[in-house]
Amino acid sequence: MGEVTMRVWRGDDGGGSFSDYVMPAVEGEVVLDVIHRIQAGPAPDLACRWNCKAGKCGSCSAEVNGLPRLMCMTRMDSLPADEPVVVAPLRTFPLIRDLVTDVSFNYEMARRVPALQPRAPEPDGTYRMMQIDIERGQEFRKCIECFMCQNVCHVIRDHEENKARFAGPRLFIRVMELESHPLDTDDRREMLRREMGVGMCNITKCCTEVCPEHIRITDNAIIPLKERVIDSSYDPFAWLGRRIRRRDGARAGAPSPSTAGRGPAGAAPADGL
Repeated sequence: MGEVTMRVWRGDDGGGSFSDYVMPAVEGEVVLDVIHRIQAGPAPDLACRWNCKAGKCGSCSAEVNGLPRLMCMTRMDSLPADEPVVVAPLRTFPLIRDLVTDVSFNYEMARRVPALQPRAPEPDGTYRMMQIDIERGQEFRKCIECFMCQNVCHVIRDHEENKARFAGPRLFIRVMELESHPLDTDDRREMLRREMGVGMCNITKCCTEVCPEHIRITDNAIIPLKERVIDSSYDPFAWLGRRIRRRDGARAGAPSPSTAGRGPAGAAPADGL
């Protein structure tokens, strides 16, 4: 039986370093299995976030050999042999201890997203939706909130100051899920532009590349959201259409020139009108 060297980050927000653990190699193991054996043996105080170990729940995301991965889905035999396996916490979020980071930023941003606002039901009290419309949003519901897309997004990874005004790929998926709902009536475009900073994304597709659920984040969520924001805020034809509608509406509610400035039966207008 061979051995494997696990180079694991140990420390907290005050500092730390990598520690090497030489463990027996076991056929068929994933990275999380070895981390658990380290916890059960030489480092019982090693902090690691995980949950199910039976599927993809998103809890055990970390950076393995420099790439964001789910430790429960990364087979040891898929990594380079005869080299240390380097396991580090997600870099974009504040470090708590060892492999555990504070991902509360994502939940704070989620609170800003308005909930579904369904239209009124049909006269018989029911809702009717076409199956094709229901399927449009199913892709985004596959998200397991591993936050690896948030971790690789350089808008917040390399610029901490952007976190206050840039929601990130995970939240754009959430908004697109709502926008795709056939019953939703809310208009979130101004929120996307002013509060969530969708215009700051330059569509490098790095978020799509790391998604373990293979959600086409950039093509099916971010780009359509950008298009909606541009249509509502910057399209000159849409702007002209809004001006015409406002003008026509004002004209429809305005008095005729012969009676303008007069009250009923030609009376003088009241003060302040």
